Order: sequence, then structure tokens, then C-alpha cells
Amino acid sequence: MKGLILSGGKGTRLYPLTYTSAKQLIPIANRPVLVRVIEAIRDAGITDIGIVVGDTAPEIERAVKQGSQWGVNVSYIHQDAPLGLAHAVKISQDFLGNDRFVMFLGDNVIQGGISPLIGEFADSVYNAQVVLTKVDQPQQYGVAELDSDNRIVKLVEKPKEPPSNLALVGIYMFDHHIFEAVNAISPSWRGELEITDAIQWLVDHHYQVHPYIHQGWWIDTGRPGDMLEANSLALEELTPIIEGYVDRESEVDSRVTIERGAEIINSVVRGPAIIGQDTRLVNAYVGPFTSIYHHCVIENAEISRSIVLEHSEIRNVSHRIEDSLIGRHVVVHRSPIRPRAHKFTLGDHSHLGLLGESGT
Repeated sequence: MKGLILSGGKGTRLYPLTYTSAKQLIPIANRPVLVRVIEAIRDAGITDIGIVVGDTAPEIERAVKQGSQWGVNVSYIHQDAPLGLAHAVKISQDFLGNDRFVMFLGDNVIQGGISPLIGEFADSVYNAQVVLTKVDQPQQYGVAELDSDNRIVKLVEKPKEPPSNLALVGIYMFDHHIFEAVNAISPSWRGELEITDAIQWLVDHHYQVHPYIHQGWWIDTGRPGDMLEANSLALEELTPIIEGYVDRESEVDSRVTIERGAEIINSVVRGPAIIGQDTRLVNAYVGPFTSIYHHCVIENAEISRSIVLEHSEIRNVSHRIEDSLIGRHVVVHRSPIRPRAHKFTLGDHSHLGLLGESGT
């Protein structure tokens, strides 16, 4: 089997962070989402991976290169415009050939990896396998309707009256018959070739399309709140390890990971949390569900349930920062300019001044 990762989206729901960065490279528990997808595919025994890229191709190619760091071989497939998931499959035919493959959206995070479902598909005669999960608001997703024999009858995109609560997760497995489907369908009202239409074509033409119902958590990290929730869940799965330096005045609990080169000075860190390589905490408090990436500084400040990307600094902030997503090379510090509330989504290279308690 081969792997196909879709990483061509613009990430508009994560602006301003994604004005300057690919959304798939934002880290969850200090590992970029795209890396998590690559590792999930590799752990399922697949090492030949194609990545569909768009406007952010240079950044993704610099970060991933040829994939040898993760024991895989990566090829890049350029999509000139975001014309739909089925279009991404269509332009990948030369790479995929007649091999069976798994298609994974590059901004999805799933509990437990994909090895069980890859194993089920590889040993089957299914022409396609669609991963579904139960959701609370199915009208916001593509939804599958199953018959009494647990077979897919119909797929509906964001229905006003959902036929079920089983949403498409964004992980699909296909054999070569999918190319018949993507070449047979027409663009939707959005001007895109929809993967739901292609799968429906397979169903209507009596190919075997199997529903795989995922029982764990799954998150599409398309919005800041989703990113923070995925970070919290991923942190709970970490096996904590202390590789950096923690001085005697600091308090670090048993659910915290301190990466190599990090320094914790007169600070408190409550887990689950992770402090990245060569990051420095001084007189700081880092609360649960927080990820601080590499080469950051948190000094005389408190932060909780947040993500801070690399090379950022938070200094001398009098109020705790919570539920925030802070980009690369950001500087947050005390300033004599109001207001006092602290909740942020800060893009790369931001510079934010905050009012101190005394107003100076």
C-alpha cells in the first residue's frame, strides 16, 4: 500500500497564524500535525508516501524533505488550486498507480493511529473503506447513512437533517477503482470535485465500500479552539521524561516532559505539559495542557492551556495567559498601554505590549 497526505489547504480558519505558515506544521504536543500523520502512516507499515501540496509547498518541503528522518520516502504532488479532495486523488494517479492506498487529511489528529484499520483493509476485498466517528453536531460534517446490514447507502455533505451521527473523519482507503469515480463525477456547486461524490459513485456502481467506525477521539485542527483541544488530548498520551535541567527551587510534576537543553529556573510546571528544546523558564508558571515549543523564553509570567510556537518570548506579564495560540518569533511583554485582558491568537513575528498591574 501507499499513503497519500493532503496538505494543500490555505488554513483560513487559523488566520493570522497561517498567513505566514502552513497549518499542517503547527505543533500538537510539540510535534507538527503533519509529522503525526506521517508517523501514523509509517507505523501502519506504509513507507511510500505522496504529499499533495499547494501554496505552502516550499515550507512543507523544507520541513519534511524526502522523509528519511521518519523512515519513509516522500514524493510531492503539486495541486495548482484547491479543487477538492477527489481532484487531489485524480492528480496523484501517476504516483499511486494500481496500488491500494490510504488518504489522510494532513490537519487531522486521531487517537490510537491507523494500524488497525489499515490492517483490516489490507486483508479484505473491499474497494474502499471510509472511517466514520460519532459526533454531536453531524450537520457540520459529511455524514454517512448505513442500512440494517451496516453498509453505506448514502453520503450527505453537511445535511440540515442528518440521517445519522456518523461523520466522515478524513481518512479513506481505496483501490484503483477510485480513479474511475473521480473521472466520472462533475464539480459541485463549489467548483470542486468532492470525495463524497466519488465514494457515492462507488456505492451506486456496487463496489464494496466498507464503513470503519472509529471509537476514540478525532479532531480536525482547523480552528484555534480545535487546535488547543487536540493539544490537550495529545499531551495526555505522552510518556513524561525529563531531559533538560530543573533547578532545586522549581517544582515539576510527574506529567511533564522537559526536552533536551531546556532550563527550568525557580518555576512551577503542572502537567500534562511539554517544554521544548532549549526553552528557558524563569520565575514562571506553566499550567496544565500547555505546549511550549523550542527556543522560547517564559520569564516572570504565567500561562496555561496554550500553545507557544518556537522562538517566542513572554516576559513580565502580570496576568495569566490562558486558552491562547501564540505564533513564531512573537514577543509579549508588559507595556503602559491598556487593556488588561489576556487571550490571544498571535501570528508569527507579533510584538504585543501588556499593561502592568500598576499601569506602568
